[in-house]
Parts: sequence; C-alpha cells; structure tokens
Amino acid sequence: MQYTSQTLERIISELSKLPGIGRKTAQRLAFHVLKQPRNEVAILAQSLLDLKEKIIRCSLCFNITETDPCSICMNTKRDRRTICVVEEANDVLAIERTDQYRGLYHVLGGLLNPLDGIGPGDIRIKELLERVDSMQEVILAINPNVSGDATIMYIAEKLSGLPVKISRIARGIPIGSDLEFADMTTLTRAMEGRVTVR
Repeated sequence: MQYTSQTLERIISELSKLPGIGRKTAQRLAFHVLKQPRNEVAILAQSLLDLKEKIIRCSLCFNITETDPCSICMNTKRDRRTICVVEEANDVLAIERTDQYRGLYHVLGGLLNPLDGIGPGDIRIKELLERVDSMQEVILAINPNVSGDATIMYIAEKLSGLPVKISRIARGIPIGSDLEFADMTTLTRAMEGRVTVR
C-alpha cells in the first residue's frame, strides 16, 4: 500500500519493526499518534530518546538501570545469599511483579545456542561464576525450552564443585513460553515450587 505521505510511510515502516507489531497495528499506532496533541507526541519522542541515553547495565547483576549499581543490588534488605539467574532484564521485572522473591539477580543476556553460534563466552556465565562464592542458593529462572535447558545444565555443571544449592523454578511455566508473558499466579507458584538441580 502506498501512502500520500512519505513521513507516514516511514513511521509505519519503523513501528512495524517492533516485536509483535505487524503492519496493520503499526498503521493504527501511527494514525493514533497523528491525532494526539503535539506536546504528548513530544513527551513520547523524548521518552524514547531518554530510554537510549539514560538506561545502562548494572555492573554487578547486568539488569537495566539508570544508576550503577542498580537499586536491587544496593538494597541492603535483599537476601545476599540467594541469586536468581535469568535470561533477560524483562524476566527480572516479571519476577519482581510477584513480590515473592527477595534475593539478588544475575542477567545472562541470552542463552546457550550452538546452532546460532552462541557459546558460554557470549553470555554472562563467567560473571555469574565470579559471584556465587558467597551464595547459599542459585535459582535458575530460565525459560523452559531447549536453549534454556542446555544453559541450566551447563551452569549446574560449572557450579557442581561448589557448596551452593542449585534450584530451578518449577515447571508451572508452559514449555516454549517466556517468563515476561506469564501471569503473576503462575510465576509465583513456579518460584515457590522450584526444584533442586543437584
């Protein structure tokens, strides 16, 4: 479809690059923005720029933050003997929504996937191993799929000689789904029913 405005075509094209946004949804969003007052569009545009300019990774857990270390790592009320390992920062948000977990986090930044050439050096496993010395439990809250299971097995093997309990969240999360889309009840039960890996 050709539009009478190259500017409109460009924004639809850019919006449709976002995950889960098809061309029709991008078109609806573009027309919605077009109807909004200029100041609201300016706020949206500035928010997008701020997202890129102000968000950094915590040097301890690799979660997203505006301060380093992040507020979770700096919180003295968190249990510093437990660390929850997740794939991405949006998984931290999902677990925090349950208001059930009080420990620290470690964001891997991906999962092992030899078919795509992603090995242990491509995600933050080395940094995790450097953090577990003072831990009593490592919770592997990783998506239950082939890459997730391979990553769990690899981490469990690397931690096998250390005096630390290794657990994974229970299989209340459907196979092939992502933590960020799990409802709070399912995720809460998965955290409570986690099982020991070794």
